[in-house]
Order: sequence, then C-alpha cells, then structure tokens
Amino acid sequence: MKKNESFLETKMLPIAAKIGSNKILISIRDGITLSMPLIIIGSLFLVIASFPIKAWTDWLTSLGIDAYLWKGVDSSFGLMGLITSFGVANSLARQYKVDGVSAGVISLSSFIVVTPFVSAEAGSGIPVGYMGSKGLFVAMIVGIISALIFKEFIKRDIQIKLPDSVPPAVARSFSALIPGSVIITLWLIIFAVLETINIGNIHDLMLIVLGGPLGLLGNNIFGTIFAILLNSLFWFVGIHGGNVVNSILSPIWLINSDANRLLFQADNAANLPNIITAQFMDNFVYIGGGGATIGLVIVIAVMARKKRASKVTKAMAPLTLAPGIFNINEPAMFGLPIVMNFSLLIPFILAPIANAVIAYSAMASGLVAKTTGIAVSWTMPPIISGFLTTGGHISGSILQIILIIVDILIYWGFYKVVEKRNLELESVQNN
Repeated sequence: MKKNESFLETKMLPIAAKIGSNKILISIRDGITLSMPLIIIGSLFLVIASFPIKAWTDWLTSLGIDAYLWKGVDSSFGLMGLITSFGVANSLARQYKVDGVSAGVISLSSFIVVTPFVSAEAGSGIPVGYMGSKGLFVAMIVGIISALIFKEFIKRDIQIKLPDSVPPAVARSFSALIPGSVIITLWLIIFAVLETINIGNIHDLMLIVLGGPLGLLGNNIFGTIFAILLNSLFWFVGIHGGNVVNSILSPIWLINSDANRLLFQADNAANLPNIITAQFMDNFVYIGGGGATIGLVIVIAVMARKKRASKVTKAMAPLTLAPGIFNINEPAMFGLPIVMNFSLLIPFILAPIANAVIAYSAMASGLVAKTTGIAVSWTMPPIISGFLTTGGHISGSILQIILIIVDILIYWGFYKVVEKRNLELESVQNN
C-alpha cells in the first residue's frame, strides 16, 4: 500500500499536475465551456419543439410557432464553433497576461476568414454548419495559434503605443492593430493556398487530420473505457479528471451530439448515428460526478441510518447526498475523502466503466433510446436528465435507475470495509 502511495505521489501526481495546468488544455476547456449556455438554451427550444406528444407538436405547427423554435435551436447550436474560437484565444491570451478580448476578437475574425462562403440568389453567406460543431476543431486551432502569435507581438513590444492620457480601451484597440493585421493576413493566405491547390477547406481538412484519430479514441467503447480510466486516476490523485480528459475528447463528443441533434431535428423517429456523445458521458456514465459517485453517496446515506454507524459516515451522509443528487461530488471527493483513498480506488474506476458498458450495450441493442443532442445542465438530477437527453423517452430514465443500482452494488462492499475500519479506529480512540 505504501509503495503504491509513494509511486502515485512521486511519479503520477507530478505528471497529472503538469497536464492539468497545461495552458493550451485549459484554454480549450474554457473556450468550449463559453458556448455551453447557448447549447443549453438551444436544448430548451429543442425540447419544447420536439416534445414526444403528437398533439403538442401538431398544436405548435398549427400556430406556426415551431418554425421560430427551430430557428432558436439553429441560432444557438449553430454558433458553437464561432464562440469557441473567441473563448480559446481569450483564455490562452489571459493566461499569458495579455489582452484576452483583443486576441479573442482577432481569432473570431480569423475563424471567419478561413471559412468558405457560399453563394445563392439572395447573396453570399457563411454556412451555419461550419459555425457550429463542424467547425470546433478549426476554432480550437485558430484560437490557439492566433493567441500565441498575439502574445509574441505584445511581449516583444511590436505594437502601437499611445500616451497614458488615452483611455485604456482605445489604447488596447491600437495595440492590437499590428498583431491583428499579421494574424488575419496569415489565415487569409492559408485559406487562399488551400483554395488554389483545390484540396478543400481547412474545416474538412481538420475533420480528417484531427477528427479521425480522436474518433478512434472517443467514438468507440474501448477508447471510452480508457478515457474513463484516465479520468478516475486523475481525480484519485486530486487533479480534476474531467478538465484534463474532456479538453481532449469533448470536441468529438460534442460533434457526435450535434450530428444526433441535426438528424433528430429533421426526423425525431430516425435511428441516430452516435451512441457516445457528451450527454452519454455526462448523464449515463458519470452519474453523480466523476467515478459515478451517486452509488457511493447513497451507500453512505443508507449506512448512516444504522445504529452502529461510524461518526464519519453519519457526518458525511448529509454533506454528500444532497450535492451528489445534483452531480456535485467534491464533498465526497475531498471530505470523505476519495482522493488517495486506496480502499475506494477500485469501485471509483469500476463504477463508471460498468455504466459505460451497460449504457452502450442498451443503446446499441435498441432497448434504450440514444441521446438526441439535447443538453441539460450538468447539475440536472438523474432520471429527469435521462428522460430529457433521450428526447423524452422513459427508457433513458429506466436505464439511469438500473445504472444507479449497479453503482450502489459496486460501492457497497468496498465502503463496508471503510466503515469497519472507521468503527475500529473510533473504538481505539474511545478506549
């Protein structure tokens, strides 16, 4: 045991900390997170427009409201890439102590520069698809490179400086002129070269170059199990596993989610193409948070009601159950704790993996509806979230109930060992 602890503390913890503090991974996380409110708002429109009661949808259609609701869906989901391009550059620039807003605006402009326009009788425009999930990879690449170039210009003092008497907002705008001109021109040249040699646009290129390898990891059950393992191990040493793993894989999960959403929007009875989506991971794998700790907090609550429950269990039950229902597991993670607690390492890894395998099998077999791209707040309690994310199918809620029971069974035996040790320790202290 001590040997394992020493290995984790001396080898894995420094590596995990280094990855967790990587500026680029943090910027990707922040950039994607910036678009989350829009996705949730769009999901609200999507739920209202496609609620699985025919009389309801017919009524919306008869009033002509459905078209406006679908416009709300497209106008929110359809900006995911655009917002991410700003958010990534803004976050990365701020980490380097330079103006994040200017870097974000330059990145946003660059993102539009590399995006092909389409022409129609009404005029030219930007395809909505590239502004949304299809443009996520390009948004991240453009945001990162633009911010890094912008940072170099400012740090090397290659900028227009105005007197101190000039208002700061005006001064920042002029400071961004030289780096902004260079960055936008660079992306314009890249767009022109790709168009001239006729190999497609940068969006399609990135989907092949980045989407292919990431798809192999994040688009199948074996890669998903590996991602869950990493997530749990990072959490176990005190690093936010979701922030690290999701920074790499959430783009592919979001693309899968939006592909399902588009097909569901066109035909809510269609067989959706993707099982592993952002909603699959958030609402069916990590029920209660990282490690699927909903099972653990329920076990603690049940054991706390016993006559001979330990003081630790009695104290932790109210502190962990209420937050756990809303997928907040920091009280259990650091209060129990789970972090560096080898007695709980196996179930902490096993529970979310079991959830993934069971949920994947249930959806692949058609027993349970796949997620439709409807995003709910990560604090949405299970059973409700299962119903909503599967487009109003009760099968989603039933699956979550089954998964919670499985998680309880996995954690039960291991926490009994912890509880026995707590009681023995209290007995020694009392004597």
